[in-house]
Amino acid sequence: MNDRHIIIPDEMRLLAERAGYAPAVKVGKTLYCAGQVGRTPDLAVIEDPEQQFIAAWENLRLVLAAGGCTFEDVVDLTTYHTDLQRDMPLFRAVKDSVFPRATCAWTCLGVSELARPGLLVEIKCIAVQR
Repeated sequence: MNDRHIIIPDEMRLLAERAGYAPAVKVGKTLYCAGQVGRTPDLAVIEDPEQQFIAAWENLRLVLAAGGCTFEDVVDLTTYHTDLQRDMPLFRAVKDSVFPRATCAWTCLGVSELARPGLLVEIKCIAVQR
């Protein structure tokens, strides 16, 4: 694929170096974003649930922006939750404050664990640049 571009926001260089994967890959106008979590730039997990959710959305926004997209360009959204029933009301409140409602397909799944202890959610998406 000649039009395949690896997307690594400057703020995520450390993550890409340590974890060995790209935060996103852009093919044509389609951006495939890897799951984003609520961590600091130095990769520490944020303990407060609300702040962790806010950081996960901000990290996704950074990846989208580096790929030339915004939340409005997202067509498919998947969220993975370690305690879906407990965290959904707060997660949804944070989501509704930063992400446009009813603009994409959304699947949310409960999972037993994520990549690091303490992570509550991982958000991945596919966006198509307008």
